[in-house]
Amino acid sequence: MDYGRACSRLDEGVERFLGEAVALSDWMAANPELSGEEFEATDRIVALLSREGFSVERPYGGLPTAFKASIGDEDGPKVAIMVECDALPGLGHGCGHCVHGSMSVLAGLALSEIVGSLGGAVHVVGTPAEETDGAKCSMSKAGLFDGYDLALMIHSSGGMNTTAFRSLAMDGYRFIFTGKSSHAAGAPWEGKNALNGVQLMFHAVDMLRQHSIPEARIHGVVDDGGKAPNIVPDRAVCRFEFRAPERSYLDGLTSRCMDCARGAALATGTEVSWETFESSFDDMVPNPPGEAMIGEIYDELGVSFDPPAAPAGSTDVGNVSRRCPTLQPLLAITPERYALHTVDFADSVTKPEAHQALALGARVIGRVVVKTLLDRDLARAMKGVVPEKGV
Repeated sequence: MDYGRACSRLDEGVERFLGEAVALSDWMAANPELSGEEFEATDRIVALLSREGFSVERPYGGLPTAFKASIGDEDGPKVAIMVECDALPGLGHGCGHCVHGSMSVLAGLALSEIVGSLGGAVHVVGTPAEETDGAKCSMSKAGLFDGYDLALMIHSSGGMNTTAFRSLAMDGYRFIFTGKSSHAAGAPWEGKNALNGVQLMFHAVDMLRQHSIPEARIHGVVDDGGKAPNIVPDRAVCRFEFRAPERSYLDGLTSRCMDCARGAALATGTEVSWETFESSFDDMVPNPPGEAMIGEIYDELGVSFDPPAAPAGSTDVGNVSRRCPTLQPLLAITPERYALHTVDFADSVTKPEAHQALALGARVIGRVVVKTLLDRDLARAMKGVVPEKGV
């Protein structure tokens, strides 16, 4: 089957399954499930895919709401279409996961009718908890994305389309300072103030900002500063996230922040330990051949787009990009330039424009899959930019 014929069949499939995909998206918007709790959304997605001939493995990668739905020739090239469907506490689908998760499902359903003629396999992969611990991190580490010719998804956006997404690598650490309690008025000299250790760490980190690159980000909160003002705190806890455009730089920055913690403990006579409180996200590995392909498809479908923006956030998709060629273009689901994680954006996900974008996104994803399976030179070019051994 040639590209033109495949796209014609693909679009017919998108139209056929669009009503069910819109219903899925709107149901998720009305029934938001938090990270790691996407049980009913996953049930509904798996039921749709199973009905159309996908072989489903669930749970997947040891995660109860992760899944892999497979169809096609497993001995040929294969593409993973990633699905996100978790919501935000108090804000529902303010990141648009209900829309672009359903986009991925719709693309998989439409491709199910033609994949047998393309000479390869399509895997629709459920990747939970993007908003918290990022299941793609553990799934990538376990090798679940190794060997793919491409892994992709589209991310919803407000008023902007781009061919690619740039992200910051991120580490999240909890620092626990331990001191000695005493009466804050009667005998403060007998205590060792753990909160002072936390405060001094914040000051040290603030001073470090002057000597960090402008693109780096360091932000923290105090989780525990003591129980009462008349007791010298013997325990205090803070959490920091450290971000930078490249993993190599971030590793050095994180190490220097740990030195800030050690110095703060030494100066206050306390002790400090630390632990991760979330998975570490890697920066997105750019894929110029794949991004050029997205641009061609956007042009083909009449989608205007901007160049990739400078990295401002972080995503576990970055970890996937170190294991196989990975693409995450942005597609506007509303014409308004709403920021993600806002009430305005959350209110946009069930409007007609979002439903139209859902269909358009599925057509984009489907075309990317068709091109990847049919054009082996393109597939080799995309693989050529992946770091060796996924490091």
